[in-house]
Amino acid sequence: MLKAENITKKFGSLTVLDGFSHEFAEGSFTAVMGSSGCGKSTLLSVLMGLLAPDSGTVTRGSDRLSAVFQEDRLCENLSVLSNLRLVQSRKKERSGLIPELEAVGLYDCADKPVRELSGGMKRRTALLRALLADYDILFLDEPFKGLDAQTKNTVMSYTRGKTAGKTVILVTHDPEEADFFGGETVMLSRA
Repeated sequence: MLKAENITKKFGSLTVLDGFSHEFAEGSFTAVMGSSGCGKSTLLSVLMGLLAPDSGTVTRGSDRLSAVFQEDRLCENLSVLSNLRLVQSRKKERSGLIPELEAVGLYDCADKPVRELSGGMKRRTALLRALLADYDILFLDEPFKGLDAQTKNTVMSYTRGKTAGKTVILVTHDPEEADFFGGETVMLSRA
């Protein structure tokens, strides 16, 4: 269960969220959409507990969370494989991770330091790391940005398969992404 009740968040005199309430259905996909600056990323931070609301409450049925932020937040000096292993409670052998890398087109990058990757490769690494973590709730903040159309379709299909039955909140500007994953769409507007 994930429930937000009357969430208000201000930054100085700017109100970003004003009385936001929503119950996110367990085991389903929810797309959060709205114009730039309407509070989508702030909402995710509040839902994850990274940012305290000025008022209101968040109730989470689990603290096993995983996330892809707008920034990749990878360990640049570690390899792609090492970044993936950071989030696993039961470390997988290399042979168990190779099929995951292949599925998102990163097989040739397994041993490369992240700092040597392109932006799209870093994005896929960040997404893969989040998907391979042990989580009950997954937060995705524009996880497919910077990917070309073919890679994006491949990665979105992979993501849909890996998240079946999980609670997922996706921030996106793209209605096609929201439609692809189905589920509910929550529209935010400027406070």
